[in-house]
Amino acid sequence: MGTIVCASCNAMIDTFDDEKVSVLFAQCPSCTGEGETKGEE
Repeated sequence: MGTIVCASCNAMIDTFDDEKVSVLFAQCPSCTGEGETKGEE
């Protein structure tokens, strides 16, 4: 069992079936386009 976690807010995005227990980091929809670029406007 694996989980996909948001790299920005650490929220669990999704789970997937795998032989190993693993954690993958991605960005959730609420963090995409926010944060890093927010102060540049």
